[in-house]
Formats: sequence, C-alpha cells, structure tokens
Amino acid sequence: MNLPEELKYTKDHEWIRIDGDEATIGITEFAQSELGDIVYVDVDTLDETVDKDEVFGTVEAVKTVSDLFMPLTGEVIEFNETLEDEPELVNSSPYEEGWMIKIKFSDESELDSLLDAEDYKALIGA
Repeated sequence: MNLPEELKYTKDHEWIRIDGDEATIGITEFAQSELGDIVYVDVDTLDETVDKDEVFGTVEAVKTVSDLFMPLTGEVIEFNETLEDEPELVNSSPYEEGWMIKIKFSDESELDSLLDAEDYKALIGA
C-alpha cells in the first residue's frame, strides 16, 4: 500500500498535502481500492468556505456513492477539472493526478488533528 510519508491523513481516508496556508486534498489509495472503479467526482463547494468535517463533495464508484469530508476548515479555491472527464485518475494516481481540491485553510491548529503515515497505516491495518 502506497502511503507517502510527507502527506497527512484523516480517519475518513482523505490525504492532505500542506503548502504554506494552502492544502491539496484527495482520497487515499486504500479508499479508492475499497470503493472500486471511480466513475464520477462531484464538488459543488468551489469558492465556498467549508468547515472541518463537513461534506465538500462526493465520489461515485460503480458500487456506491461516498461523501468527501473536509479535513481542515477553509475556502475551496480549486477543483481538479481533469476529473470531470477522467475520474479514473483517482484510481490510477490517487496522490498525484487524482487530487480533488485545493483549499486555503484558516485554522493552523487543526493540523494537529491529522494523522501521519504511521498512524494511518495503523488505522487501516496495513
């Protein structure tokens, strides 16, 4: 299982790449493997401020639809529009081309609630 050490993770299986006061967010390799083939990613919160643990979108797989939870309070500043035509990138490249949103986060103290790679491995039993 690929779990990049430089990323942070949530119990809801999102990954977070921090860059200053911005963060890129997607779902983990574990999450995409559990969901199966991703057929649609819906994010309708662009340019909105979304609170930590609130739903910022959904991901639809052949078998199910799953909510995407905001790992940090912040404004959604970008959606990976490539996913509109190629949602399968979430399966093939979850940590690179399959990223979902970029946010400008507002509360740095929330970073303390995120998991590192070791804690996330323990959570999923990897």
